[in-house]
Amino acid sequence: MAVRDFPPLDPEVFRPVRRVAMLVVHSNPLAEPGSGDAGGMTVYVRQMAYSLAQRGIEVDIFTRRNSPGSETEVMLRPGVRVIQVEAGAPDLNKEQIPAYLPEFSANLLKLVEDSGLVYDVVHSHYWLSGRVAAIVSARWEVPFVHTFHTLGREKNRARRPGDLMEPEFRLDGEARVIADACAIVASTVEERKALIDLYSAHPERIHLIPPGVDHATFRPDDREAAKAALGLAGKKVMLFVGRLQPLKAADIAVEALGHLVRWGRVSLEEVRLLIIGGSSGPSGSGETKRLAQRVEELGLGEAVQFIPAQAHDRLPGYYQAADVCLVPSYTESFGLVALEAQASGVPVVGSAVGGLKAIVRHGQTGFLVSPGASESFAERAWMVLSDPRLSESMGRLAVCSSGDFAWDRSAGELHDLYTAGSRSNDCSPSSMWSGKKPFGSRTIVLKRS
Repeated sequence: MAVRDFPPLDPEVFRPVRRVAMLVVHSNPLAEPGSGDAGGMTVYVRQMAYSLAQRGIEVDIFTRRNSPGSETEVMLRPGVRVIQVEAGAPDLNKEQIPAYLPEFSANLLKLVEDSGLVYDVVHSHYWLSGRVAAIVSARWEVPFVHTFHTLGREKNRARRPGDLMEPEFRLDGEARVIADACAIVASTVEERKALIDLYSAHPERIHLIPPGVDHATFRPDDREAAKAALGLAGKKVMLFVGRLQPLKAADIAVEALGHLVRWGRVSLEEVRLLIIGGSSGPSGSGETKRLAQRVEELGLGEAVQFIPAQAHDRLPGYYQAADVCLVPSYTESFGLVALEAQASGVPVVGSAVGGLKAIVRHGQTGFLVSPGASESFAERAWMVLSDPRLSESMGRLAVCSSGDFAWDRSAGELHDLYTAGSRSNDCSPSSMWSGKKPFGSRTIVLKRS
């Protein structure tokens, strides 16, 4: 069979993507997820960068220096660097950062141009970074991709009485990013719909690329051995992992345990609720105190254990020890905790919101209930805790279901999007950015319930 000769690629038409600038202004990826502003987005950025590097793409992650005296450049893994940029005092909170975006942009441009670095694509995360991306991508004449992770209007829709509204400057900033970005990456069908319905985003600019999970790290293991390693031998273990802020609703997990004790389903001696995470945002410290007070009011004592945010590679031991994982968030753009739990063989009881509706298959890998319904969380958690056969079946199906999500697969789809965009700097809906990411198979996976 003759080998077909192909003409050489025209560099004016096709330009391979060799180096990507990722912008994560407010959430320093050197911090451990679960503390401060570090959460699922931190996991996403790290893991996506690692997987892109495995494909031969160099990734530089630019973030604001939030610790005085820390190194400017930190190599996370071969091909992945974190570069810290000066902008305001290190201890600024997220609400103060918008005023320093011009300083961050100017210092970033100077740092890059002094070094002679050239990037093929800019990928920004969260709206603050998107405002910077619009500036630097125009200066470098390269396209930019944006991932929101959370949306202000969506958070306002889900806010609880007494919670602060997301400010207008955030909502305006998100709208500007949507208008400026060449492509927007959405994690779920629900997020795509929110972008269209709440912000009038052009549907053809939105590309559906779900996050993944590290299956080599998050996997099932001997549950009783894992419990013994944590000093929990013989206990029924309920698990909450996440930042301690009102929208994550750790109080609902506490109240669910309170119901089980009050109903006589479990005693304080035989059950443990592990709450793993640190305070986050302006209300963070107050939320921690409120949770401790609620535990005291319900008389739960040592049945609830507060554990500081853990290094990501230490979390598997906690998942493997858990009988059920509670994810009671009032809003959740994706829900990496639920995905990590399922990959570890743990049934999940979660709120029927956002990405959790795409991850948790109701009645198969766990249960979905109305957000804020602590009694429903308790009832569904007890179904798992009291029925070993159901727990085992759900655990096996959870592991199988989690196989639909892998960082390498997600990085491959993101690489395809980068490559399509590198052929043209035209960000109009009719450009080659549009329609390059089929919604077909991924949409089918994410619509499962």
